[in-house]
Amino acid sequence: MSLRPIAADTPDPAARRKIIAVASGKGGVGKTWFSISLSQALSQSGQRTLLFDGDLGLANVDIQLGLMPKQDLAGVIAGKLTLPQAITNYREGQFDILAGRSGAGNLAMLPVQRLVTLRDNLMRLAGKYDRVILDLSAGVDRTVQTLAAAAGTALVVTTDEPTSLTDAYAFIKLTVADHPEADLRIVVNMAETSNSGRETYETLRKACYNFLGREIPLAGIVRNDSKVRESIRRQTALLTRHPSAEAAQDVEAIAARLKRET
Repeated sequence: MSLRPIAADTPDPAARRKIIAVASGKGGVGKTWFSISLSQALSQSGQRTLLFDGDLGLANVDIQLGLMPKQDLAGVIAGKLTLPQAITNYREGQFDILAGRSGAGNLAMLPVQRLVTLRDNLMRLAGKYDRVILDLSAGVDRTVQTLAAAAGTALVVTTDEPTSLTDAYAFIKLTVADHPEADLRIVVNMAETSNSGRETYETLRKACYNFLGREIPLAGIVRNDSKVRESIRRQTALLTRHPSAEAAQDVEAIAARLKRET
């Protein structure tokens, strides 16, 4: 069965500006945790927020939050649900979630046209929210690039590990090649200090400027915080369990800067 469109109209271009993709070149950089925390921070600032788990086939937003949603993207892909029907309200975090289906490898193998339909339906749905956070899968494959095209802004999450920086650069390079006008920004996660985080950013910024001719701005630095790992083990959002943690404050600062742009 094919994906059912939400409506026959074309996506509102203004809706695209509401979508923020969270990407990374590799796994293990805290991308999904950051997406969850950013969604909650935006929601707590008064913005109606939807978190879309775009890691098709290896989704884990619901796992990190200890949720068991009755509906998810698998039903949408099967043509049994529309995107609005698959939404789960995460009451504790005060935002909505479109959960994926962990282990459903077939979702990651969708034909291009069905991916495009899913992307366009997401853009239509974005019109009902102030912000939509699109948690992309790690890497630079076709699924990532297709879904990322729905976003007005892409936050590229990296750490100071050389492989993380290399893969973040690869994502930026491919995105700039396909969409020269793309609004890309860098988030340095798990920084030992704010200064070391800025040094990490400078390494990636210089590479992008020297080889791509693009100046990629810094969206923010999130400090390394043991409370993050503890909250993930407890399957609870950091801003709920440890709202005063350093990492929570850093994410809230990024959310505040994003909100000022609306």
